Amino acid sequence: MKIAVLGSLNMDLVMEVERLPRPGETVPGTGFSRYPGGKGNNQAIAAARLGAEVRLFGRVGRDRYGEELLQVAQGAGVDTSGVEALAGEATGVALILVGPEGQNMIGYAPGANGRVDEEYAQRILPWLREVDVLLLQLEVPLPPLALILRRLPPDRPLVVLDPAPARDLSPLPLARVDYLTPNREELAILTGGRAVDQGELVRAGQELLSTGVRNLVIKADRDGAYLAESGGVTRFPAYRVQAVDTTAAGDAFNAALAVSLAEGKGPYEAIGFANAAAALTVTRKGAASSLPTKAEVQDFLRHPYRYPTRD
Repeated sequence: MKIAVLGSLNMDLVMEVERLPRPGETVPGTGFSRYPGGKGNNQAIAAARLGAEVRLFGRVGRDRYGEELLQVAQGAGVDTSGVEALAGEATGVALILVGPEGQNMIGYAPGANGRVDEEYAQRILPWLREVDVLLLQLEVPLPPLALILRRLPPDRPLVVLDPAPARDLSPLPLARVDYLTPNREELAILTGGRAVDQGELVRAGQELLSTGVRNLVIKADRDGAYLAESGGVTRFPAYRVQAVDTTAAGDAFNAALAVSLAEGKGPYEAIGFANAAAALTVTRKGAASSLPTKAEVQDFLRHPYRYPTRD
């Protein structure tokens, strides 16, 4: 199974804090670490660890962070030959605050990720057309993503779009998106900025489905995940693990969903597998460093009781 990922590569600078701050407030830090990350990079590494043949596309700066990101991805088995290093551009950086229960706040400077353009997208299209699943996110500009979606064949590859960070999706031909995977906060932004509780999920899900996207999977943190279909919404409960750091949980979910779909699984089985991969990820610190292997996810599915649970 072949998976292509077009997206961001960032260096994550992570500070653990006593609690997440309010606007204008300074809170004490309890630790600091640096981790390779970026949604594109994370999802590529996660998919490779889950057994897929993965090729990553994107741009980094010709600097120390860029070199380190590529080395880590290559070490995980990702083909990075499609990633371009640009002179005169900094590699993307994310600043992440992590609270005591694993919740986080993130600031993002795109750097070279912002230089992913239509010319680059046009050059990589021949490779994207040959894979089983294409993973996309929104930490790169929208115009190259729109070009790719318009010029892909109608039924291959399957396209999984993670609308993060959430923004206006109207420039994208959403009818070519097979799976749109917002989290609850992103769903609220995409449907008008209203808070989306469990009772609102059906309405919000139907609103997004009306844009033409083929399937809608909503990542809901401790509530698990939801599949919105024309007939309603199905909930997939989360595993009750003790969270340490939720930084890459959504990326693990998307990668696991893509791998399972590439194997020919249906959405119900794929979402269950993705929930397990995300659950394992939050039990570990870091972004790329926290992503599980396929063997680990399979063992977790057989023996979830081995892991500390939350109340």
